[in-house]
Amino acid sequence: MTDSTLDRMAIFDRMLVMRHFEEAVIRLYNDKRFAGHYHVYIGQEATGAAVLDQLGPDDLVLTTHRNHGHVVGRDSDPGRALAEILGRATGFNHGKGGTLHISDRANGFLSTSAVVGGCAGLAIGAAHGLKINKSKGVAVGFFGDGSLEEGLVIESFNIAALWKLPVIFVCENNSAGAMGPQKGGYPTAITAAALLSRIPQSFGIETQVVDGTDMAAVHAAAQTALGRARQGQGPTFIEAVTRRWPGSSPLWPELATVTDVELAWDTARISGPHADWIRDCDPILRAAREMAEAGRPRAAIMARDTAARQRIEQAIAFALDSPMPDPATALAGVFALASNPEVRP
Repeated sequence: MTDSTLDRMAIFDRMLVMRHFEEAVIRLYNDKRFAGHYHVYIGQEATGAAVLDQLGPDDLVLTTHRNHGHVVGRDSDPGRALAEILGRATGFNHGKGGTLHISDRANGFLSTSAVVGGCAGLAIGAAHGLKINKSKGVAVGFFGDGSLEEGLVIESFNIAALWKLPVIFVCENNSAGAMGPQKGGYPTAITAAALLSRIPQSFGIETQVVDGTDMAAVHAAAQTALGRARQGQGPTFIEAVTRRWPGSSPLWPELATVTDVELAWDTARISGPHADWIRDCDPILRAAREMAEAGRPRAAIMARDTAARQRIEQAIAFALDSPMPDPATALAGVFALASNPEVRP
């Protein structure tokens, strides 16, 4: 059955902004514009975009360390997001959050937690607040498969189920190709459960397992989950299965290349050590290919790619032109003191 609410091009637009944003982050890091560890969302764009495309202004988002795609996919300004990563005063958090702690509260993007599974407890808290206030909003928590090894996540499942909270747990399982004892497989490294979905199921949580590179499948799962949450039917767990981007296999992101959307239909040009991933696992190319096969003009698809590239180039220029924070503001946003509102966030 065709989903009449699925706007493939709108979701594709989000995916392109996510991808070119991350390519910009890699480029800026290689140019020594910022220091420290960072994680990129390349290869998982179909999942985030298909979920975020359906959220409204009352919905809340919380995420993990692989956060950049979720931030810009929520329609937060990519220029301010890049400025935050570069430690500039114009960043969402005035340069103090950096790559691992970006948040945009004005846009319902509550938190990025660098702690594995850390957003799960915050997500149920946000959902509890929405329920108390009789809002139709839903809290969405994104995290990776390794989060199911954390006790906080298990406890969050239990509370969400007991209280029928309006929360969606989106587990982006990219462990195939990852480092660790389970390299090449999808179970996490130390969880006894062969199927991760059985863990939330044991608490009576509705679960769905989908191909995380298939925007239509993720869109349908998220649509059902959002409907259940808004109707007071409680939480949903969505496991979106993807294959890790080869550039994330080392401890530091690499492969500073620019995605060539034309490879979606010009597959003969795909070559190199990562040809299999590019041909079979890249959600950007899959989305472009499917739209072209459905009759969407290739020129229209490429025009969207050009627009996304231009938007990110403008974001880069904004971030690089932004000033560093004034040292006098070092304590602003660090302490929230009732006696001194000037130092509140």
